[in-house]
Amino acid sequence: MTEQRSTGSQDVSALFSRGRLTVLPRRTARREQLLTHLAETLFERNRDYSEREVNEALLTVHDDCSSLRRYLVSGGRLTRARDGSVYRRAV
Repeated sequence: MTEQRSTGSQDVSALFSRGRLTVLPRRTARREQLLTHLAETLFERNRDYSEREVNEALLTVHDDCSSLRRYLVSGGRLTRARDGSVYRRAV
């Protein structure tokens, strides 16, 4: 299992340059790898985040934080309260 995670991380690292995401993958499998990586590296388990905090974290890697936030929620990597006030890492 560790080998697969390392391989996935190496694949995802190709999407970054100088710590910034250079492209949002169109392929679903590739985007899923990226979303898992972002959830694991930017968000702590068992911690609530406001939308502003989520946006600030995502802005450290890409300017389109809204799309990344939507992908993370729809992909099940982050959960969002019904009213949108609280986000939490799901994985």
